[in-house]
Amino acid sequence: MSASAPKVVTKRVYEPAKADDGFRVLVDRLWPRGVSHERAALDLWLKEVAPSAELRVWYDHRSERFPEFTRRYLAELDQNPAFEQLQSLVAEHAKTTLLYGAKSPLNEASVLAEQLTKPGA
Repeated sequence: MSASAPKVVTKRVYEPAKADDGFRVLVDRLWPRGVSHERAALDLWLKEVAPSAELRVWYDHRSERFPEFTRRYLAELDQNPAFEQLQSLVAEHAKTTLLYGAKSPLNEASVLAEQLTKPGA
């Protein structure tokens, strides 16, 4: 990644917002419990980029299912115009923080971050 390439990081939405978070995007389909809109300090809630309800329920944040979740989610992203929207937004900002509510870091935000920072993304 070159110095001028956009930076993409992930962070739990429950962690405090910081000035150096850059453009903050919530990538969960459901609003996180107990988080006010003010505390979330979002620039955008892009719920359309989240996994389908069926995939989310199947995955159930079971770490042994993460490789298969990733494969299925990437297949969904291939057909999802919201992913192209997210790619455009990332290209417009020096840093983008993808926010998620899950306790596990093995979630859609980590898959998205990896895809968005791949060479040629």
